[in-house]
Amino acid sequence: MDQTQNQEYGAEQIQILEGLEAVRKRPGMYIGSTSARGLHHLVYEIVDNAVDEALAGVCTEINVFINKDGSVTVRDNGRGIPVEINEKKGISTVEVVFTILHAGGKFGGGGYKVSGGLHGVGASVVNALSDWLEVIVERDGHKYSQRYERGKAVTELTRIGDSDRTGSTVTFFPDATIFDEIVFDYNTLKQRLREMAFLTKGLKITLTDCREEPAREKTFHYEGGIKEYVQYLNKGNSALYNDIIYCEGSVGDVYVEVAMQHNDAYNDNCYSFVNNITTPEGGMHLIGFRNALTKTINAYARANKLIKDNEPALDGEDIREGLTAIISVKLPEPQFEGQTKQKLGNSEARTAVDKLVSQQLTYYLEQNPAVAKIIVEKSVLSQRARDAARKARDLTRRKSPLESQSLPGKLADCSEKDPSKCEIFIVEGDSAGGSAKSARVRATQAILPLRGKILNVEKARLDRVLENNEIRAMITAFGTGIHEDFNIEKLRYHKIIIMTDADVDGAHISTLLLTFLYRFMPELIKQGYVYLAMPPLYKIERSNKAWYAYSDDELNKILSEIGRDQNNKIQRYKGLGEMDASQLWETTMDPKHRILKRVNMDQDSLSELDLTFTTLMGEEVEPRRLFIEENAKYAENLDI
Repeated sequence: MDQTQNQEYGAEQIQILEGLEAVRKRPGMYIGSTSARGLHHLVYEIVDNAVDEALAGVCTEINVFINKDGSVTVRDNGRGIPVEINEKKGISTVEVVFTILHAGGKFGGGGYKVSGGLHGVGASVVNALSDWLEVIVERDGHKYSQRYERGKAVTELTRIGDSDRTGSTVTFFPDATIFDEIVFDYNTLKQRLREMAFLTKGLKITLTDCREEPAREKTFHYEGGIKEYVQYLNKGNSALYNDIIYCEGSVGDVYVEVAMQHNDAYNDNCYSFVNNITTPEGGMHLIGFRNALTKTINAYARANKLIKDNEPALDGEDIREGLTAIISVKLPEPQFEGQTKQKLGNSEARTAVDKLVSQQLTYYLEQNPAVAKIIVEKSVLSQRARDAARKARDLTRRKSPLESQSLPGKLADCSEKDPSKCEIFIVEGDSAGGSAKSARVRATQAILPLRGKILNVEKARLDRVLENNEIRAMITAFGTGIHEDFNIEKLRYHKIIIMTDADVDGAHISTLLLTFLYRFMPELIKQGYVYLAMPPLYKIERSNKAWYAYSDDELNKILSEIGRDQNNKIQRYKGLGEMDASQLWETTMDPKHRILKRVNMDQDSLSELDLTFTTLMGEEVEPRRLFIEENAKYAENLDI
């Protein structure tokens, strides 16, 4: 080791980040990222504090405003943050809440019985990551105000008048030196606020976007709570029975709410929450629910001769086919994995959910034998289909990624064996496939042409899916397997690029492929391995020079620069097959010049994502028509 390097590492090199300085230095540790997801997380943190007031029974309304200047205001009618001087710090309690990490009424002081904000860092983190923040508190007949800039108080907490209401109002503008871009998305906030309203029975949440004229506003208020949530999520499918099965009660300190209903689809859509915080990776409460559901349905089926003694028990996966369920627990001291609260670790949550659901579901099935029979019959059909699927699945398993003879014959594989250097293009049709094979770099770029449109997996059971030649070819080429066989370590390409025509048919094929990946290999999307190629829409030629435009705006920009006259030759590409190999390489496949869009998955809105796939790709026509009507104005590059 270099002695000079060793000497440079001493006591003076050890940094101590105090207070909110640590948050500004490492924002990702507290909000996940400084991308759009982290930006919106700031809003959720402030709203979570208001929801905590609702959970305590002292708040009925929350209003969220996206202001004209791009800032956000969150106003509630809770008790209002205490304004008294904190004896330990010598400053107001309001200032303590907004400037000191791990400070709040959530640490056994009796302020909240349950709380979504685990670590008490929400308000102070938002303050630390904001260019400025203003808080107004109304309580005890008075109104108080204080302003902060980049986490530091620039005014004292000041009484500014009287008030006959109570509550807190927080307005903040995120710091442009920390976030990639400061643009709040109305639809992203709408999805999360709707979810919060479903999870908090009776709470009224209103979102208003003041950047538009007239302002866009949406109110969420559900007296039925999570029962209405299940009904909402099932609107893209046909329910198999009218009831939404509901279990509710407390076991020790754990309050449990479960709502569920089967539909005619084939997916398992179970969403879990702790103190209104989504847990995308599940945890003990989800395990408890699955255990209770499996053993209770099996016990009922055996006792009522719906499955014979010599027949195998129904697997949990079979019972959950077509199930939409919300599992919501509230407990005083939740233990999460990390500040982003992905997974619940409390074992008492597992025990509570298991016990309560087992008891109440058993009673429900006995009282509703017709519904019980429907659930068991669907589970048995699923069991038979899974047995058939096992045989088909064996055909897609590869003994080793190096055994190229087991790869599909239509695949033009690359010679490189390091997956991090390899990419595969999924191309529609033999014509485009031929151009792509001629254009590619053989060492690192593989081409898999697909014939026609693949099966819509949203409308098919696993056995039918695995009978589809195009889907089997993709599974075999990727090497990871699917569902319980999935192993990301066996992935053969670290870029899976969907390359389809820039028209309506191409968009449909892309959607079918994304539906397949989302339902059978979601981890590929979560870990950022899936991309959409962006072939140009136009080729502009003039005086032996050529330009490519990827949008109408880009076309107009090019024409403005070179002049709009009759010497311009403009070609509108309808398909990749219209390009020769050199054009395809130059515009769409060359890593130095191409445009790729990475497909992202928002872990905070999985229920909305599932609903979107179900609405667009499922059997029900009416929800799809309504979706198209609501979102038509956001569509781009439609061929009319």
